[in-house]
Parts: sequence; structure tokens; C-alpha cells
Amino acid sequence: MAKIIIPTPLRKFSKNNRFLISKRDTVKEAILELTEIYPEIKDHLFDSQGRIRQFIRIYVGDNDIRSLKQEDTIVDQDTVISIIPAIAGGVKTH
Repeated sequence: MAKIIIPTPLRKFSKNNRFLISKRDTVKEAILELTEIYPEIKDHLFDSQGRIRQFIRIYVGDNDIRSLKQEDTIVDQDTVISIIPAIAGGVKTH
């Protein structure tokens, strides 16, 4: 069972739950389970083709899934999946 950490900006769509325990086998299946339970999160994580949005970073432990097997990265009972949404803004220096 993987533990999916729900980032603060998305918690308003998950009834303020901070995480979800998933019994799925891959990162994509686990994230899809999250969107089945909390459907309002789906548009924030997936594009219209059903792919994880480019500006969303997903980590398995300390590793970005882009350096692993992408969405097909296998998860197990000790896996922690972190969703890191892009944060826009900042200070314009010139």
C-alpha cells in the first residue's frame, strides 16, 4: 500500500485529507485511485489526454518519477508518493 501525500493546494478537493493509502501497483494507478475517490482533483493532475500534467512533479520517495519509469513506476507497501504542483509567481528583478 502506497501513501500518497496530498499537497496543501489540493486538500480543498480532498475534504482536507493530507494523504491517501492506495493498494494499486503503479504511480499512475495510485494517482487515478486518488482521483476516483476525490474527482475534483483530476483536472488539476491530468490533462485532456489522460496524462499527468507537465507542471506536476511526482516523487516516489526522494526520486522524481521522470528519472524512474515515469507513471509506470512500481509502488509497494512502503512507498511514499509526493505530488508537487508548480508554484507560479516570484519577484521580477528587472
